[in-house]
Amino acid sequence: MSVKGVAIYTFLSENKEEISIQENEEVVIFDENSVDGWVLGENSRGERGLFPKSYVNIIRTRSDSNVTDCSISPSGSLGNDSPQLPSTPKTSINSGQIYDEDYYDDWDDWDDRSTVVDDADHSNTSTTGANGHIFQAPPSNNPNVHYRSKSVSGQDSMASARKGSMVGRNLNRFSSFVRSGVEAFVLGDVPMMAKIAESYTIEMGSLGPQWKANPTPFICSIEDPTKQTKFKGIKTYISYRVTPSHIGRPVYRRYKHFDWLYNRLLHKFTVISVPHLPEKQATGRFEEDFIEKRKRRLILWMNHMTSHPVLSQYEGFEHFLMCADDKQWKLGKRRAEKDEMVGAHFMLTLQIPNEHQDLQDVEERVDNFKTFAKKMDDSVMQLTHVASELVRKHLGGFRKEFQRLGNAFQSISQAFTLDPPYKSDALNNAISHTGRTYENIGEMFAEQPKYDLFQMLDKLSLYQGLLANFPDIIHLQKGAFAKVKESQRMSDEGKMDQDEADGIRKRCRTVGFALQAEMSHFHQQREVDFKDMMQAYLREQIAFYQRVVQQLERTLRMYDGL
Repeated sequence: MSVKGVAIYTFLSENKEEISIQENEEVVIFDENSVDGWVLGENSRGERGLFPKSYVNIIRTRSDSNVTDCSISPSGSLGNDSPQLPSTPKTSINSGQIYDEDYYDDWDDWDDRSTVVDDADHSNTSTTGANGHIFQAPPSNNPNVHYRSKSVSGQDSMASARKGSMVGRNLNRFSSFVRSGVEAFVLGDVPMMAKIAESYTIEMGSLGPQWKANPTPFICSIEDPTKQTKFKGIKTYISYRVTPSHIGRPVYRRYKHFDWLYNRLLHKFTVISVPHLPEKQATGRFEEDFIEKRKRRLILWMNHMTSHPVLSQYEGFEHFLMCADDKQWKLGKRRAEKDEMVGAHFMLTLQIPNEHQDLQDVEERVDNFKTFAKKMDDSVMQLTHVASELVRKHLGGFRKEFQRLGNAFQSISQAFTLDPPYKSDALNNAISHTGRTYENIGEMFAEQPKYDLFQMLDKLSLYQGLLANFPDIIHLQKGAFAKVKESQRMSDEGKMDQDEADGIRKRCRTVGFALQAEMSHFHQQREVDFKDMMQAYLREQIAFYQRVVQQLERTLRMYDGL
């Protein structure tokens, strides 16, 4: 039965089976039963096709239900602290057959799915916080799921037991500040580990805190996407050759391997903007254009990973890049999934400078970055829209206009041949050639986006994802600031020991230094990326118009001596 809904996010279609929907647009869903997260429906313009179910709220009438069915996914917008934009469904539908990246999957080739999760309030389901970080997990009857006991040091236990001394917890337990575990870290509820094997250093640079550079920098290539099959052709997938420069030996990875790594990064790095992977799509997963587009965007994703001083040193990333043996892969995968230094515990791995920073100055700097990020996000969206429109014009309008002009010249040439005594073969041939030249120029315009605009859109898509992460990350710092102010007020009122308030302030400094280091890295990488993007675009534009000029000059010479 058809139901009505309202889009809560904008979704832009990428192929003919999908339709675009705009935020707040009324839609009709023909069947609530989604196929791997996609539903068939109609937008307000009468277009019919697929769109993600998680992007809409289904409107229930009183006869259907007493509540509105809200499809909730982690998402975000830089204008506020709301959740992040949901990913489109991770499955594909083509010719009636489901092509899920993990359908008929061979996870058994990897692992026995054994998972270790933190002990928590097992009455609550797991939730996704900043950047999608998981902090709590539900109870499970699966024998492969084990809960780690959450021990608290004696000092922390005493502080927790002291009546009136505990800073209040956020009532909104779905806040990213709570779910990411940063609230627990700031309040001292995350016990120190006896041994911390990894460490990430923040140092003071000329413009403020920054991540210490990777002592062994490297790059990584992604090449040769190849279609593979297994289970006698039932399972089809694309394999990529991944070659890190510091090893020089390739490994072969599927998209699901990238997806596994991406989710480990989200789980671990609370205050880092992990770049989004290229999205999956509902149809056309094995079409040449889609494979090429995904490869380009995976390359950009990999470049950002290798350039990040922290992400590039992550043990799970190194395992992804280096391991070629199936047995060793399973061991490394299990080790990464049992990593204790994730979420709130990741904050314990940070070594911060001794320099004093006034928290009000840090808060002002964070507010300035938030304003900048919001404006940049709006500008990136605007440029994306303009560039996408230009691509459509290159593929359609420009080509047709030049073809029409060429046909008109051809018509003139044909007309001049109808009265033989007065026809001039040389002039007619030149005009006819002019027509063909403009037809060729039309084809050149249609081909040009693959050399410049596509690359620009790829880079803009990467930055849309990076910017979408920052509202939740900034919210972590805002939550930490609030706890510092609250603890100081309680100390002044005699409701909390000053030592406890100082501990909260100290841990807030760690969060502040980490956020500032991430802001600094974002700015440094942004300058490099946008310089490269603009230079590449202008070079291709110059080369394109030079080729057009050469075509016109050759045609012009045909009129010499007539």
